Amino acid sequence: MSEEITPNELTARKIEIEQHVQAIKMPDNLAIALMVAKHRKNCNDEGCPFDYYAFAFGQSPFHVPPPLVKALGKSAEKGHYSDAEGIPQLREAVAGFNKRWFGIDADPDRIVIGPGTKDLIHLIFDIVSGGAILPSPSWIGYSPQIKLLEKHFHILHLNPDNDYKIEPSQLHDFAKQFSGEQHVMVINNPHNPTGVVYSRGELEEIADVCRVNNILVIADEIYAITTYNFDDFTSMGVVYPEGSFVTNGLSKDRSSGGYRLGSCILPEKCSKKDSDAFKKVAATIYTYVSTPTQFAAIDVYNPNDEIDEYFEITRNIHRIIGTHLSAEFGKIDGLKVTTPHGGFYFFVDFNELKDDLKRKDVPDSNALGHSLIDHPFHFACVTGDACLLDPDDYGARIAFVDYNGKQAYDNYKADPPSNEAEDIEFVKKNAPKMLNGIESLKKWVEFIRS
Repeated sequence: MSEEITPNELTARKIEIEQHVQAIKMPDNLAIALMVAKHRKNCNDEGCPFDYYAFAFGQSPFHVPPPLVKALGKSAEKGHYSDAEGIPQLREAVAGFNKRWFGIDADPDRIVIGPGTKDLIHLIFDIVSGGAILPSPSWIGYSPQIKLLEKHFHILHLNPDNDYKIEPSQLHDFAKQFSGEQHVMVINNPHNPTGVVYSRGELEEIADVCRVNNILVIADEIYAITTYNFDDFTSMGVVYPEGSFVTNGLSKDRSSGGYRLGSCILPEKCSKKDSDAFKKVAATIYTYVSTPTQFAAIDVYNPNDEIDEYFEITRNIHRIIGTHLSAEFGKIDGLKVTTPHGGFYFFVDFNELKDDLKRKDVPDSNALGHSLIDHPFHFACVTGDACLLDPDDYGARIAFVDYNGKQAYDNYKADPPSNEAEDIEFVKKNAPKMLNGIESLKKWVEFIRS
C-alpha cells in the first residue's frame, strides 16, 4: 500500500514549471517601464524630488486619434463572435490601406487580423517549419518567443559600420550553413533598436539572397508610417511578395497599443492549406480579436483626412526629437550613435569605453544597463541580452518618448517649427526630461572614465 499524502504535505509541494518557460524572463523594457511608473506614482504621492530618466519603454506618447475613439464608442454594442482571421470589412480596409500607402496589392483573403503584431509574429514562428534567423541588435521580443516554442535560431550579428543593416553578401555566407533548409528571418523596418530605414535597392538585394537560400521573411513594419521621409520607405511585401509575412498594426503610428490589433499579409505563394493553418491556429490560441475593436479599426484604415494629418504631425515630432537627441548623444565623447530615420529609437555603442567599464566592474553588456540606472545617474534603457548582443558588446537602445505627446502635438499644430533652430527650441520646450537625461549620461561617462 502506497504511503498516504497528508493535506499539509500536498499544500507544501512546489508547482513545477516547464524548462522552456524558465528560459525566458520578463522583457526588460516592460520591467523597467513598470518600475519607473511605480516609482513616479509613489514619489508623486509622497512629494519625492528624485526621478528616473526613462529611455527604456517604446510606447508612442501621443493620444489615440479621435476618429478611433469615436468609432470604438459606436461599435461598443457589437458583442458577437467573429471570424478567427478577422471580420471581412476590416480585412478589406487593411488591404486598401496597404495598397494606398505601400503599393501592396493583397487580396483580403491573404490578410489575418490578430491581437497585435507580437501575437501574429509568434503565430508565424509557431506555424512555419524550420529555424529562425534573428539579426542583432534586435527588438527584445523575437528571441523569447522562439525560446518559448523551443525552436532553434541563429543570430546574425550586424556591422555597426553599415548602420547595423543586413548586408546581402554577409547573409549569403551566413546561409550556407543551412544547406537550403527553410528558415524564416526577421527584417524590422524602420529598425528597432537603431532607427535605420532600408532603401528599396537594399531590400531587393536581400530578397535575391533569400530566394536563393530558401529564406522566408517576417517583415515587421510596425513603424512604417513613422518613416520621417515617407518616400524613403519600401515594404518587403513589394520586393519579395512570394516570401514575406508583412506585419503591421495600430500600436505605433496610431498610438493605440492598448487596442491590441495587428495585421499580417501572408505571402503570395501561401496555398489555401497554408492560410487555413493560420486561421486554425489563430482560432485555437486567441479565437479572434475583440469584435468592437475590429469594427472601430475600419475607420482608421479607410481613407481619413484626420488620420492622415495625425500621421504627418506625429511623424514630424518623432523626427525633430529623434534627430536632435541622437545628435546630442553623439557629442558625448566615447559614444557612437545611429541617426534615426523612422520610429522612436536609436542605438548607442559604448565599446570605446570598454576598458574603463571593465575597470569599473561593469563586466558585460547586461551589467551596462545596471550601471546606468544606479544612483545617482538613474538612466533607464535596454542593453545586453535583451537586444541579442554578445556579452562583450556594450550597446544600448534609446527610446525617445518620455514627454507629453498630446501637448507636443497641440504645440506643433499651433506653430510648427520651420528650421533647425526652431526644431531645437521645440525639443527644449516639449521634452525637457530627456534633455536632462543627457546631462546625467554625461556625468555617468565622466564617472566611468575617472
